[in-house]
Amino acid sequence: MENEERPKGRRRRIDFSIAPKLIIAFVAVAFLVYVAMSSFFVVDQTESAVVLRFGKYNRAVGPGLQMKLPFGVERNINIPTQVVQTLTFGYRSTDSTGTSLTGSELRKEEARMLTGDLNIVDVEWIVQYYISDPIAWIRTVDDRETTIRDISQSVMNQLVGDLPILSIMTNQRTGIEVDAQAKMQEIFDRYGFGIQIVTVKLQNIVPPEGTVQDAFEDVNKAVQDMNRFINEGKEYYNAEIPSAQGEAEKLILQAQGYAAERVNNAKGDTARFSSMLEEYRNSKEITGTRLYIETMENILTQGTGQLTIVDKDLKNFLPYGNVLEKEASI
Repeated sequence: MENEERPKGRRRRIDFSIAPKLIIAFVAVAFLVYVAMSSFFVVDQTESAVVLRFGKYNRAVGPGLQMKLPFGVERNINIPTQVVQTLTFGYRSTDSTGTSLTGSELRKEEARMLTGDLNIVDVEWIVQYYISDPIAWIRTVDDRETTIRDISQSVMNQLVGDLPILSIMTNQRTGIEVDAQAKMQEIFDRYGFGIQIVTVKLQNIVPPEGTVQDAFEDVNKAVQDMNRFINEGKEYYNAEIPSAQGEAEKLILQAQGYAAERVNNAKGDTARFSSMLEEYRNSKEITGTRLYIETMENILTQGTGQLTIVDKDLKNFLPYGNVLEKEASI
């Protein structure tokens, strides 16, 4: 009967005729997935990709979804060409170059330098760069970061070794940064690194710890005070000099005006004298009398219009002003 229970210990038979088909289908799907995964790759917007065929350069591609030959025939290397990368010297916490030094020892080894006047100074700096030529970048050297560090440290040691310690700590920082960037870029271009230096920036520049460092800190404070006083003097100079220049220009203009007035008056007097001289030559007696009378009128009417003559013994005086007024009224 159909409802009869099967005997215990009896199992349903499995049809193994479809098993090879499932295995083949699974293998085919896995193969297609592997082909698809090994044939496509994505390049980010900040990257460029170099495609190697059998380990040799074949082509360079830009951002987006790209294709390559599967099964490892072609291999892509994505390179961040649009990212500014930073290397620190003298104060990084870990040893990324793979040397046997510890982080603290590495910082001291990189930072400690000998100056031109045979002093020891600890210099910390950063180097920022970006990859401008991805093909040259992968072809040049294998250990790229270590090579960049060695070149940067060599250039910085050379520049620091040419200057005295006070110049390095005060007014030569900018010059060192500019020269270091130019020299590093020259070396990287000569070796074909395919990188562009963005900036070289000095961080801390201090003498070794101890009494020497304390003394240099005092010197540094004195230099800062000197610069402050200089700036205050320049500020006072800029405030006072324009005012003094304006006052000087005003006095010059006044003097020029006074000079012009005196010259014009002199020219007028000369012209008047010349005309009087001409009249005098034409009629000497009449002109002389007239000039005498005009002169006496000016003398007698000067000041209040009255002239009082007092004799030296103070015995008597004559009010000539009243006499003149009476004569004029007559």
